[in-house]
Amino acid sequence: MTRKPWELPFLAESAEVAGLRRVVRRHLRAWGLSDMADAAEICVSELAANVIRHVGEGTPVTLAVEMNGTHLRVALRDPDTRVLPTLVHAGPDDESGRGMALLDAVSDRWGVVLGAESKLVWCDLATSLATPDGHVDDRRVAKGEACLTLYSGADGEGGRASVAVMEEAAIVLITDLLHWLRVHGSDVDEALDRAQTRFEAETGAA
Repeated sequence: MTRKPWELPFLAESAEVAGLRRVVRRHLRAWGLSDMADAAEICVSELAANVIRHVGEGTPVTLAVEMNGTHLRVALRDPDTRVLPTLVHAGPDDESGRGMALLDAVSDRWGVVLGAESKLVWCDLATSLATPDGHVDDRRVAKGEACLTLYSGADGEGGRASVAVMEEAAIVLITDLLHWLRVHGSDVDEALDRAQTRFEAETGAA
């Protein structure tokens, strides 16, 4: 799976933040990194709030998301090079100062890159990827991909089949397995329920 860097320009306004979170979640789902969505959304929210609070409402900003090795990097670029984010320890009665502390808590590391006319504030989130373009380091995923590679007819040498091709192969494989269960006298609906229950238990899904 190729995870190409992408950027999204927007205006730093409170009303835009919810939309940014949805866009990030959608992209991470396409990247096979849905488990990173909550932490990434926190980073986006806090970075945007920092710009709104300290640079100004309506500031033109660019959201950038990319892989940095096996880390997921979420960053915001704004035009103010004078105001730098600072990690402070807010007291229980303080009304502000917790944003960067929260970002520091959920990310593996963060920093600032100063340019001539802009600054980039970034944070890296540790993933369970073995390689930047690979899948999560999970034997169940590896087994599934091995089966689908054979089932989809992918050669396994000249690059991975696209996600769309593998998804279609997965649907065909599941359908064929349901036919196999039916002709061997199994209850197909019960088998699907058991598979769903096991999947939810293994992934912690509600």
